[in-house]
Amino acid sequence: MNLWFRLLYMLFRRPWRQPVSGRVTTVVRMRVWPLDLDLNRHVTNGRYFNLADVGRMDYVLRSGAFRVALRHKAVPIVGDVWGKFRRELKLFERFEIHTRILAWDAKWNFMEHRFISNGRVVGVVVMRGLFRSGKGTVAPGEFVQEMGLAPQSPPLPEWLRAWAQSCDDLSLQLRDEERVTA
Repeated sequence: MNLWFRLLYMLFRRPWRQPVSGRVTTVVRMRVWPLDLDLNRHVTNGRYFNLADVGRMDYVLRSGAFRVALRHKAVPIVGDVWGKFRRELKLFERFEIHTRILAWDAKWNFMEHRFISNGRVVGVVVMRGLFRSGKGTVAPGEFVQEMGLAPQSPPLPEWLRAWAQSCDDLSLQLRDEERVTA
């Protein structure tokens, strides 16, 4: 099924889905369709990132984050995404995407999307992103506070801190390379 149809289906069902607190894990149920598959007949690696977008949209709508973004005239920006694949998802298999906010720092919000089938985690997508308005980046602590959460983030697990540092290091390297070629 095309990703747009999944997104529209999720939006259509929204009025019947309950709003949630920003610390709650949201769940979107899906099925693997032929357009999700690669030549090996399982969900293509890139599709996990696209499906995570649908889970994230559900979270943003249900948690009220979209209202905060509207107040700030801000748009969501994905900075970095990382995936861990443990088992394949095959044609017509049912699965769920469990989405939650893990933590935030001075610049980034960190979110996790767990792909679960038959009670087992088959993959995880981690994303760090922010909300940007015409005035610049909306501070994550301020943003989550407007969602009703404490401005102080839960501690970042060491693996998440290391991943974020590697993303920052790569960004610095790319900036340095651009300066050399300019």
